[in-house]
Amino acid sequence: MGTKIGDHAVVLGGSVAGMLAARMLSDSYTRVTVIDRDDLTAAGTGLRPAIPWAVHIHALLERGRQIIEDLFPGFVEDMLAVGVPVGDYGSTCHYCFNGQMFAETETGMACVAANRPVIEHFLRGRTLVRPGVSLRESTDIVGLEASEDRSRIIGVRVQGRNSGAEEVITADLVVDATGRGSRSPRWLEELGYERAPEEKVQMDLTYTTMDFVGPLEYDPLGDDIALVPTATPAFPRGAIFARLADRYALTLTGINGDRAPTEREGFLAYAKSLPRPEVYEAVRDAEQRSPAGSFRFPASIRRHYERLRRFPAGYLIIGDAACIFNPVYAQGMTVAALGATVLGKHLAKGVEPVPAAYFRDLASVTNAPWTMSAAADLGYPEVRGKRTIATKMANLYMPRVQAVAANDPVVARAFIRTISLIDSPQSLMKPSMIGRVLFGPGARGKLENPANATVSPVVSLPSSEKAARNDAERPAA
Repeated sequence: MGTKIGDHAVVLGGSVAGMLAARMLSDSYTRVTVIDRDDLTAAGTGLRPAIPWAVHIHALLERGRQIIEDLFPGFVEDMLAVGVPVGDYGSTCHYCFNGQMFAETETGMACVAANRPVIEHFLRGRTLVRPGVSLRESTDIVGLEASEDRSRIIGVRVQGRNSGAEEVITADLVVDATGRGSRSPRWLEELGYERAPEEKVQMDLTYTTMDFVGPLEYDPLGDDIALVPTATPAFPRGAIFARLADRYALTLTGINGDRAPTEREGFLAYAKSLPRPEVYEAVRDAEQRSPAGSFRFPASIRRHYERLRRFPAGYLIIGDAACIFNPVYAQGMTVAALGATVLGKHLAKGVEPVPAAYFRDLASVTNAPWTMSAAADLGYPEVRGKRTIATKMANLYMPRVQAVAANDPVVARAFIRTISLIDSPQSLMKPSMIGRVLFGPGARGKLENPANATVSPVVSLPSSEKAARNDAERPAA
C-alpha cells in the first residue's frame, strides 16, 4: 500500500485472532508488534500453556477457511502438504442428531481437519514474514497506557517473563486479541469507562479428549474425516470423533455438570452411552496415544461494546476478547476471521478506525453465529440465559429441520451451509425450505419425540469403502 495510517500498531495476543489482526494491520501501519505471554517459537505446532484447551478437537468452518485462504493463498495446499485430511463437509464429515445421520450431500465446502496449534503455526509463519511485523514473546501484558485525559490509549505496559523490569510500548493503535482471558473490561473500568453490557448463556459445558494411535481395528471413518453425534436436549451427551494428520481423536461433551472421566475405563463407558455405537466400537480396543485432557467451559459471553456511549480512541477488541462462544459449535476461529475482515474494512478507509463504528460492524457479523449457538444451548431447559420468542420458535423448528435432513440431502446441505456461516439462519426459513421441511420428500409428517427415537445399529458410513470392510470384519461386542 501507499500512505500508512500510522507508524506503530500493537496486537495483544498471538493466537488466531491476533495473527489475523496483525495481517490486516500490516497494510496500514509501518510497524506491527504482536505481544504474547508464551514462547510461540518454541511451541511450534505443539500445545502452549496459555491455551490448554487447544488439546481438544477444533474445527475451522467454511467461512473462516475462505477468509484465511483470501489472506494467505495456498492455505489448503499447505495443510495437505503436512498430512492434514481435507474433504467435503457434507460427504466426509458426518453429522448425527438424535442418533440419525444426515443424508450424504456434496456441499463444495472444504473440511480441513487441522488441530488448532497447526493452524496457529501456519498463521504465525505467514504473518511474521510480512514487512514490519514482529513478535514479542514470553512477555506479560500488565495494562494499558492512556493519554493524560484518558481519552486515548497510547500504548501498553509489559513485563518480560524473564525480567523484572516493566516498560511501556507506545502505539498509535492497540488491538486486544487476548481471547477468553481478556482484561479489557477491568482495564477500561480503571480508566473511568463503563463496562460493556454482557449477555451470558450458562450451560456448564465440559469437554474431554482422548487421542488414539491408528490404524484402528474397526474404523468407521475410512478415508472420511469425522463422525459428529451432536448433543441435543433428548440426548444431551455429544462427541466429535475425527481423523487428524497423525492420530485419531475423540472429544466427549456434557452439559450442566455432566463430565466424561479422563481415565480410560470411565471415558469409554461415557462413549458407549452415545446414540451412535460406532464411536465406542472404534476406540474400545484402540491404543491410547496420550493422557486424556478435560476442560470446563461455564458460559458463553458476549460483550456489547457497540452499546457503550464512551470508548477511548486508539483501542479495539477482536475475537474471543469480544465474544466467547460455546466451543461445541466451532465458531470461535471463524468469528475471529470475520472480525479481521471488519478491521480490514475500517483500515481500508485510510484513517484510524473509529471504535464506535468498528464495534457496530463487529456486532453485525457476530449476530448470526451468536444467535444460532445461544438458541441451541437454550433448547436445554436447565441452561440459564434469556429466552426470546425467536429463541423458542427456533427450538421448535430446528429439531424438525435436523430430522428431515436425515432423509433429504437438500435440507442437509442447507443446514450445513448455515452452521458453516456461509448462509444466514434466515435461509432455513425461506418458503421453499419450509415446504421441504414440513411437506417435502424427507418429511415424516408428525415429528416423533426424539427421546423415543430408534437409534441406528452400528453401520459403516456410506461414503467409505474401508468402513464397509471393517464393519463386515468387526468382531461381535
